[in-house]
Parts: sequence; C-alpha cells; structure tokens
Amino acid sequence: MSGVASSWRPIVRLAARGDGVSDDGRFVPLAAVGDSVDFSSNPPRIIAGPHHAAPACAHYPDCGGCQMQHMDEAAYRDFVIDRLSRVLALPADVRPIALSPPRSRRRASLKALKRSGKLVLGFHSEGTHALVDIADCPVLAPELMALLGPLRVLLRARLRDGQGAGIALTLSDAGVDVLLANVSAEGLAAIEALTNFADKHDLARLSVEGPGGIDTLVERRQPVLNMGGVAVPLPVAPFLQATREGEAALVAAVLESVGGAARVADLFCGLGTFALPLSQKAAVLAVDAAGPAVMALGATARSAGRRVEVQHRDLFRRPLVDKELAGLNAVVFDPPRAGAEAQAKALAASPVPVIVAVSCNPNSFGRDAKILVESGYRLTTLWPVAQFRWSSHVELVARFERQA
Repeated sequence: MSGVASSWRPIVRLAARGDGVSDDGRFVPLAAVGDSVDFSSNPPRIIAGPHHAAPACAHYPDCGGCQMQHMDEAAYRDFVIDRLSRVLALPADVRPIALSPPRSRRRASLKALKRSGKLVLGFHSEGTHALVDIADCPVLAPELMALLGPLRVLLRARLRDGQGAGIALTLSDAGVDVLLANVSAEGLAAIEALTNFADKHDLARLSVEGPGGIDTLVERRQPVLNMGGVAVPLPVAPFLQATREGEAALVAAVLESVGGAARVADLFCGLGTFALPLSQKAAVLAVDAAGPAVMALGATARSAGRRVEVQHRDLFRRPLVDKELAGLNAVVFDPPRAGAEAQAKALAASPVPVIVAVSCNPNSFGRDAKILVESGYRLTTLWPVAQFRWSSHVELVARFERQA
C-alpha cells in the first residue's frame, strides 16, 4: 500500500475455515479478500476492503453456525470455487454455484440450559461449550424460527435448574417435527404440557428422547417429504438435505449426470433423496447402513410402485465389489464427511461407465476422486452447492466417465 507503514498487509485469499490470509501467510479472523490489516496493533486492526460486508446476524461471530457473514456474496462465491480448486484439478465444465437463500434451513439442532431460573437456547459458540442465546437466526426457515420463543417458555417450566436439553427441529411437508432430548415426559402434568404445546403450535409430531430411547407423544400428522414425486414418511430426527433449494440443485445435477441410464446404484442412499427421483426412469439398487431410513425407503418405493431394490449394508466394511457392480450403467455415491475410500477403490476396479460423486467434504472428495482418476476415470463436470449459507461448508456433485 502506497504511503502506508510496512506493518499493513493485504488479505489475498481465504483459508478453508474462512479466515483471511495475508500476502505473507498470516491468518486473520473476520477478514475478507481485499481488506488491509495492521499487524502492529493487538489484536490486528482491519480496514474493510470492497468485499467486506455488514453481518446479517446480531449474534455473529459469537455463534458458531456461520463463519463468513463478514464478506459479500461475490467473495463468498469465489471462496467456494477456491476451496474446491485446492483439492482437485477443476474440469472445464464447472456449473454456477447453487447458493441457498437466507432463512431456508429446514433442520436444526439446538441446545437449551436452565441456570439461575433463566433459560438460554441457541447454538454453541465455535470451539466451546458456551451457548449463544439466539434471538433471531437469518438462516433458519421462519417456521422453525417461530418456535424458539415458545420453546423457551416450555423448557423454562419443564427443566430443573442446571439441567440441559437438546432440540432437533425438522420442517417436513406436513409441518414441523420436534424431538426433545433430556426432557421428562413422566407423569400426567408433563404429558399434558407437551401435548398442549404440540396442539397449540400445530406441530406435525413431538417426540422425547431419554435413557430408554425415543418416545413419540404426539403425531397429529405423519411428517413426510416429497422425493421424486413420492411422499416419504420421515423417521424421528431424520437426516435430510439442509434446504429445499440445496436438495433440488443436488438432485438436478445427479439426474443430468446419470442421463438415460437404465440400471443405477445409489450408495449411501438414506431416505431416497436420489433413489426415488432416479426411479422415475431407471431401476435402482439403493444401499445404506441406516436401517430406519432404508426400511422407510423400501416401504415407500413398494407402495408407489417404484423399481427400487433396497439393501441394508455397511459400505465402509463391505463395499459393493466388481461382480455386484457388473451390469450397472451408473453409480451414485453420497457418503458422510469421511468419504468412501473403500467404495471408491471398488468402483475404480469396476467397468461402470459413469460414476457420480456427491460430497459434503471437499477434502475427502479429493482423496476419493484421485482414486477414480488414477484408475482411468475422467472428471467431466462439477456442480458446486452451497446450501449452508455463510458457512465454510461446501458441497458438490461430480460426474466421472470411464475412459476408453
């Protein structure tokens, strides 16, 4: 910077967790690309550049849910692409980033703690056990946000001083599904309080989890989610994509990648996010270790007359191998954050012509992609998906073709 002391350094890129990185390699929290930092002060002083933005949330940066509200959307989109380019060579065909809008998150896990008669309800501060009491959250869907105030009242009355509780909220197509952990449902008064809460706030379902497991107290409507034109009954506190927009982007990318394949495997299938849309045109083998999800998918597919064969199987310990993969026109795999190294190695040894990887962790994806590429597959197309808005969490869909 002309005329400025040498203690000032420009921020030239972002680290994987969203910290700014200066041109001499120093990490600066809450700095955006284009900012300038004075390292002679303690803490370092930031002068905002053209991509610095006012946070959308009053709780930022104390709440650990978002790391990147201090930058504008253009800088955030650049971060997503840079995050991916650091773990793999990007193909020529990289599609536009699918970024979910504010107030679209349809599932959330929160904590509550009663202390000295007061109740704190919210998310943990990043890297600590301290709870940030949430007055408003600009990522949560309005239907979920509207329940936080009433839940405070309920839990303040139901918890003992010093007692904590867990809250899992899921917005289904039939309404909100609530799971409360460590909240007593023993005795008439407790049951009535919880039942009245569910009725007053029009919950689809209310369950409690204790030492003996999960007990559903109220089910006014079966929570369901539409997947590929089929209403899928949801188990309590299910895993599902964080936003409708994110799910739609992932499904569209998978369907385009598979094309007209007649026989497809969906590995780590869950409730059928991809299996059911694929089953509209293809015969699908759906495999996962999550028993309740696989059972729900199987029952739903049979009821809807879809060609989905389900298999309850731990793909980390027993990946599908070449004989089982023979005859498939395409394989979709969507593992958890750890990736699917064993399954990637089995796919690398297979003749499957098209492999579609869905990932929520660029690092483990980079490892699995390298296995496929080194065995003769070519990465042709990449779809970046950012459904955890303002977070460093990046998802993607990647299409691989077996080279002749």
